[in-house]
Amino acid sequence: MSILVIKDLKVSVETDQGTKHILKGVDLAIEQGSIHAVMGPNGSGKSTLAYTIAGHPKYHVEGGSITLDGEDVLKMTVDARARAGLFLAMQYPVEIPGVTVTNFLRTAKTAIDGEAPAIRGWSKQVRESMAALRMDPVFAERNVNEGFSGGEKKRHEILQLELLKPRFAVLDETDSGLDVDALKIVSEGVNRAHEATGVGVLLITHYTRILRYIHPDFVHVFVDGRVAEEGGPELADRLENEGYDRYLTPSSVS
Repeated sequence: MSILVIKDLKVSVETDQGTKHILKGVDLAIEQGSIHAVMGPNGSGKSTLAYTIAGHPKYHVEGGSITLDGEDVLKMTVDARARAGLFLAMQYPVEIPGVTVTNFLRTAKTAIDGEAPAIRGWSKQVRESMAALRMDPVFAERNVNEGFSGGEKKRHEILQLELLKPRFAVLDETDSGLDVDALKIVSEGVNRAHEATGVGVLLITHYTRILRYIHPDFVHVFVDGRVAEEGGPELADRLENEGYDRYLTPSSVS
């Protein structure tokens, strides 16, 4: 059973006003097969955690560690992290002009597995996954995310999750900008991937509505760069009723 362990993680970013300390000592352990929801108000550090795990160069790790089965993730390049089984679904997926969805997916699968998938079987998997996500087949020949709506971009992210089969998936506000129907379809895709491969999920969200479809084993509340409280699914229910006000102090909202 693989495990992703984050210990005392401290992260900063450079701004026009100087160095901003965002994560101030985060501890998390995510076992493969488990679903963790990270919730909290804007600016609490949730997305910073996601992009630090993925290796975004903007974020500077000042202390602490991230390990995957004992291996130092922070020493890995971005592509090495992907090959090791880490996946990030971005809040704002980027467009890649000139690269079709079909070519992108097959290139990514080849890079991760070390060999190209057989064309016939791979094409069948892509078609089936797209159909399950209610993606029009014409999207396969369109450039990655170019001209896609917000919901279409999020479906494409989950298409990647289903086909690339990572060990751990960090989903950064995958529910943002989705209408009710798209939210359900995307959530069903995450659940299919989880059931099929046992992928460990770190689900970052502001709201509990996605948790009606994706049921977390653990809930972590982020406030001011730290984990303010942890619990089971009942903690999300309490947040739905009470919000984040009881965690906030003048320093955490400044």
